This record gives sequence, C-alpha cells and structure tokens, in this order.
Amino acid sequence: MEKIFKKLNQAQTEAVKQTEGPVLILAGAGSGKTTTIVSRLAYLIEVLGIPASNTLTLTFTNKAAKEMRDRALNMISQNAYPPLLCTFHKFGLLFLKFNIHLINRENNFVVIDTDDKKRIIKKINSELPTPLIASEISRYKNSLMSPDEAYKQAEFFNYQQIAKVYEEYEAYLLENNLVDFDDLISITYKLLLEYPELALKTSQKYQYIMIDEYQDTNELQLKLLQKLCCAHTNLCVVGDDDQSIYGWRGANIRNIMEFDQDFSGAVTFKLEENYRSREPILKVANALIEHNRSRLGKQLISTRGTGDEVTILNSNDENEEARKIAQKIAKLLESGVNAKDIAVLYRVNVLSRSIEEGLNRAGIAYKLVGGLRFYDRAEIKDLISYLRVITNFHDDFSFKRIANKPKRGLGKASIDKLELAAHANETSIFEYLKNVPLEELEALVKKKNSKTLKDFIADIEHIAKVAEESTYEFIDVLEDTFHLKDIYKGMQDEDERVLNMDEFYGLFRDFVKNSPESSLDEFLNELTLQSEQDQVEGESIYMMSIHASKGLEFDHVFIIGLEEGFLPLVGDGSDLEEERRLGYVSFTRAKESLNLSHAGSRFYKGRRSDLQKSRFFNESGLCEGSLIVEKNTSFKKGDLVRHKIFGTGRVNGVSKSGREFKLSINFAGTKRDILASFVERL
Repeated sequence: MEKIFKKLNQAQTEAVKQTEGPVLILAGAGSGKTTTIVSRLAYLIEVLGIPASNTLTLTFTNKAAKEMRDRALNMISQNAYPPLLCTFHKFGLLFLKFNIHLINRENNFVVIDTDDKKRIIKKINSELPTPLIASEISRYKNSLMSPDEAYKQAEFFNYQQIAKVYEEYEAYLLENNLVDFDDLISITYKLLLEYPELALKTSQKYQYIMIDEYQDTNELQLKLLQKLCCAHTNLCVVGDDDQSIYGWRGANIRNIMEFDQDFSGAVTFKLEENYRSREPILKVANALIEHNRSRLGKQLISTRGTGDEVTILNSNDENEEARKIAQKIAKLLESGVNAKDIAVLYRVNVLSRSIEEGLNRAGIAYKLVGGLRFYDRAEIKDLISYLRVITNFHDDFSFKRIANKPKRGLGKASIDKLELAAHANETSIFEYLKNVPLEELEALVKKKNSKTLKDFIADIEHIAKVAEESTYEFIDVLEDTFHLKDIYKGMQDEDERVLNMDEFYGLFRDFVKNSPESSLDEFLNELTLQSEQDQVEGESIYMMSIHASKGLEFDHVFIIGLEEGFLPLVGDGSDLEEERRLGYVSFTRAKESLNLSHAGSRFYKGRRSDLQKSRFFNESGLCEGSLIVEKNTSFKKGDLVRHKIFGTGRVNGVSKSGREFKLSINFAGTKRDILASFVERL
C-alpha cells in the first residue's frame, strides 16, 4: 500500500482510489500520467485483490505499452497471469487469434503494414493516387462501411472508382488470409457486435479497463470500448484534451470532451502538477493554450521551480537559422549535455533539410525520427517476405516479392503468367507450383527455371518444418539455403545492406531467446506493430516532427518554423485550435530550456517566400506577433465550392471561428470543417 501511494500527490491518489464506475483523469503534460495509471493498476491487483487477468490496459504505441508494463510489474507481486497491457492493435490481434474462426477465417492470418497495403492498392489501380485510396479505405473501415455502401455513397466518379478498388482490395486480403491495421479494430468490433454473448463474456473477463491517451481515440475505438463495457462501467480513461493533435488521422476530440455523456455518472480528476518543465516554459504553454475555446480547462503548475527564460531566435532565412541552432547545440554538447537530451522539432517535415545541412557542417550527429525505418528497407522487406511465405504458403503478395530473389530467371512477365495460371486453377502460386506437372510448367517458363522453381518450393517446405521444430536454428537454415546476402554482392551499398540483414537476424534470435514458446508468425506480427517512436534510442540529437515527439521529453528543445503558414499551418483544411494544441505539445516537450525560432524568409516549394512571425509568439505572451485580419464570408448553405485537396463539395453550414468563418462542407460523403478562405465558389 505504502509503495503504491508514497510518490503520488493528492489528485493522483484520489484518482487511483476511484476504481468503480467511469473515471476521466485529465492529465496535463508532464503531470505523472504513467505513474498514475500503473499505480491504479497495482492498487486494483495488490490492494483490492482483483485478479490481474481481469484487467485490461490499452495505449497507442509499443513504447508506451512497454514502459507501463515494466513499471507495473515492478509494483505488483509475481502473478500467474500478468495484466494485459498493450496497444489497441495488439489487443485486436490477440482477440482475433482466438475468435476470427467465428467468421470462417483461419487464425494464421498475417498482419500487413502500410507499405504492403499501398503495393496491393497500386497493383489494383495505378491511375488514382495510392495514398488517397489507402486513406479512404482506412476511413471506410473505421466508419464500418462496406465496399457496397461506399459505392452507394460516392457522389463523384473518382470515389466510385475508389469504392471499386476497396472491393478488390478486401477480396485480395480475404483470399490471402491477410488483415491490415484497421481490420484489427474493425473486425474485432464487428465480432463483438454480431455475437452479443461473446461481447458479454469478454466484458466479464475484463472487469476493469483503463485507456491511455484517450484524446487520440476515434469513433470506432469508442464503440469498441462501449462493447467491452457492456457488463460493467468500470472504465478509466486518461488523457489531455490540450494534446489532441491527431484529428487528421481520425482521432475525435469529442470522445474526451463528452466522456460524461458517453458514460453517465463519470467522475473527473485533474492532474495539474507538472514534474517535467521549468516554470518559464509552462508559463508560455499555459498562455498559448488558453486561446483555445474547445477545452475542458486546466493550468499546469511547475514543481521544478524557475529556470532559463524561453529564448526567441530571429533569423533572416533558414540558413542563418540553421547556423544559430547548430552553434547553440554545439555549446550545449561542450558543456556536457548528452546529445540524446536535445531535440529539434518542426511542424512540416520539409523544414528539416536546412537544419540537417547546418548540423552536418558543424559535425553534429543527429537522428531523423520518421525517416526510412529499418523495417522499410528493401533487404529487410525481402527477409520479412520470406518469413511470411514460410508461415503462410498462400501469401501470393509476399511470394511474388521473393520469387526472383536470389535470381531464378523469372522476370515480371513470367511471374504474371504463374499468377494467372494459379488463379485459373483457383489456388495460390505456391500451391500451383507444388502440384503442377513439370512439363506443364515448362510451357510457362524456361525448362531450367522450371526445375529451379520446383526446388525452391521444396526448400520452402523444408524450412517451414525446421521453423516448427526449432525456431532458433531456423534463421541460420534460411540463410544457408538461399544465400540471401549474395543478392546484394557487387552493389555500391552491399556492406550496409548485409549489416542490416545481420541486425535483423540478431533481432530474430533475441526474440526467440526472450520468447522461446513464440512462433514465427508471432514474431512477424510483433514487427508489423512497430511504431515511429520505437526508433528513439542511442547517442545523437533528435530531429522530428511535433507529431512524432508526442509522449517524449528532452532537456533542451528547439522548435523551428514559427511563422504563419508553418506553425500554425494555415490552409489545406487546417484547424487553428489543433494547430495551437500542436504548439502546446511542442513547448511542453522541454524540461530545462525552450528555444523558439522563426525566419524572415524560406525557400519552399521551389521559390523563396517572405514570412510573417507566428501569431503564437503573441498568444504566448512572448512578443507581439503578426496582425491577423478578420475575414468576412459571403458563402451560404447550399453553395458548391472547390478545395485544392478535397475537390468539389457542397456547403452544409456556416459558423464563426475566432476572427474567421468556418464552413461545414460535404465532399462526396466526407464531411469536413474548413475555413472559408481556403475554398472557392463554383
């Protein structure tokens, strides 16, 4: 008992002890949110005697889940069934492994990542922009909309095409027993919806549910939680409305703003004591966020006392800005500050280029978080594809990637022929090659290549057996059989690619050592659930977008691009209140010093533009910002308008938003709120 409460303040203690019924813990930045969650979990298990297996704690990143799991296990005694503490998507994965058979699907499905998803889409339709189709399919799934419903709702031809791609994409996933990220949540919800007895059983199992970063949940996740709480109301959500910055990818701030409406009788606790930042940093963060109207309201109070005032860096252009920041970082490093305790943040990724060049010139090592991820490298994707085929012979998508790696005399035309023949025989390419007579295969590909393909199939089957018998030895047998490193012989970057492959092999061995009972497909699914923030480790300063910095903290933070059009980002359907929350998130990453930088001009999109200082300087009480002129609108309900990104839509409503006017517009079934100055009347 004493171990649980000795580090908690009064608000945290009260939140921990309120175990029954719906609870909202409004946790400001740096206010000990994780401490409160793990203490509450320990209190349930150690003090109240709730079996650990009857608790469920969900968050959004593997990094956050691991930190909470480690801290929770340190606070509770050894338990036969440790508490389930994981991401939403991992919960979906585990749930589907046990229940997907209810919809007549095999539980050896493979989770595909975003890159795989885009490749499949591109093969189905290469005319429309792949990112647009991928985004719309994700939106359809999170809205629980079938391909048929999507087609019926499409008002414009492009969206009818997207609905058709969605239909083919879903058929492909089903045929190859694949699921994407969105399926992990949507199929889980559909099962709970269609099988009330399963929902009741699941809810009775997880009697106490906690959700981290609740402000980042979307409408589907809310519906999922309501199903998980059908047998009780013991739901505790922790979040911060002021840090809701993922509206662009579906997060709905109303979930936290209207929690008491979704779960009646909710009790709210506010955590306002900040254990991270010095007083001057919180002063500007509080001042900025107070300009937002849609918030529940709280004030961060520093427990660390005063410190350096917030620094403003004025530069003529991005090159001068880069020099100044490099000089300040060099001084910090010389004074003994660890590189990993310094971060450069930006709202728009393209702004990193000039800073990268400045750091390179100064000889300062940096790591670009959100750059090409390790698992996205071609050689690693090839290895993962081999593993996928070994776990699922019918994965045509992965099979086609490795069919000619190493070279087996197969060009794209030959692979296409094999795929057509397999489809004609209503089977997978692997199964077709295994069963087709050699002479029939020779009619499709060259004679020597036919024998090579038959050997390839036999080798895959042999390695699959090895994987079942000894997962640890399997990786060596894979390399010894196929000599995958030889693929890159003679290439300019051969050494780097081979080192990456060795890193992957080492990662695999570590996984097997730490989880000896785990299977190969469990390793693959763990890989797919990796996130951007899992990259943050090592000795270099960090550069990343403000979005990527969420949940992290650094002693010294530099924020670049505080100009109108960059921070806040103006246009393209941007939401000024969300931009302000982004500013608030970026400010509150800093523990010791905060440096805010702006440039008089930048070279952007092929030309140099003069820029106005961000209004956020003024709103933070630091100095006078640029003058924002109130705009008028002559739009009315029913007007047809055009937006440069979203296309043609119809105005459903007009409302005042600060000094501007906000239009509610229906774009082919998608409703968006956009400032009037960013559309034109048709």
